[in-house]
Amino acid sequence: MVVDFFRKKNQTDSVMSDMEAKQKRYEALVQAYNKDVYRYAYWLVKDKHVAEDIVQETFLRAWRSLDSLKDEKAAKAWLITILRRENARRFERKQFNLVDIEDHSVADVNATSTEQQIENEWLRRQIDKLAPEYKEPLLLQVIGGFSGDEIAEMLELNKNTVMTRLFRARNQLKEALDEDQERGQSNG
Repeated sequence: MVVDFFRKKNQTDSVMSDMEAKQKRYEALVQAYNKDVYRYAYWLVKDKHVAEDIVQETFLRAWRSLDSLKDEKAAKAWLITILRRENARRFERKQFNLVDIEDHSVADVNATSTEQQIENEWLRRQIDKLAPEYKEPLLLQVIGGFSGDEIAEMLELNKNTVMTRLFRARNQLKEALDEDQERGQSNG
């Protein structure tokens, strides 16, 4: 009986220790990637409140599945994958009103001038005009900082397909810039 008491106490202590370790690991994950995950969510949904909800759901699912994350170096890609699936679930549950990106923007606190702000806004509009198959890999690379291999894994595509889409996305942006500059020269 005394042996059973100590065995149960040791098991309880072990469970508590495991929970504390999981909590610390989770908090470190949230601290390290919360801003990146939110930034990507905002680019996907163009609505601050929806982005916050998706990020919250993403981290809730991450908590539940934390034991499945074996490689800490893959944590950011793992979270982005969860976020993309959470975003897809939104459309399975119900349809939301679409928001025009031109009505909402995220302030760039690093912008140094009005000219830089204008250029950033122009770039945001041009990126938003890209077809989803080009926009998503570009945002994952530019905002998420992911490699072609990581993007291919997240989007469940061949790496060559991802690299082609990135190339085409950049070309479309370059063409838009060239057209804009030509219009500016003919007006000036």
